[in-house]
Amino acid sequence: MVYSKMKKSKNNNDNNLGMLSHLLGLFTGFIGPLIIFLMLKDSKGTALQNAKNSLNFQISLFIYYIISAILVFLIIGFFVAFSLWVFSVVTIIIGSVKALNGEIYKYPLTIEFVK
Repeated sequence: MVYSKMKKSKNNNDNNLGMLSHLLGLFTGFIGPLIIFLMLKDSKGTALQNAKNSLNFQISLFIYYIISAILVFLIIGFFVAFSLWVFSVVTIIIGSVKALNGEIYKYPLTIEFVK
């Protein structure tokens, strides 16, 4: 896991929005982080960085699920999809806790679409 060297945010609103961007990804896919990213696109806080990272992770995860759906025909797709689900739940919870503490969490295995 890669953590940013930035200072921790002391702004509770910033921390809460960062946490929310991670948690919404668990329930809404990329829609929740996209909404928070669009709300914060003119700001410069840790919430914006967390929303970007969460959005990139959700888009990457969507691509990985499409690949696993194709691999279902080879039986391995079921295992890949289940592993992706467990991986996403664990990393989203870790990212949410880090964001609530004011840190920027960068997900592993993420393709950077939004910069």
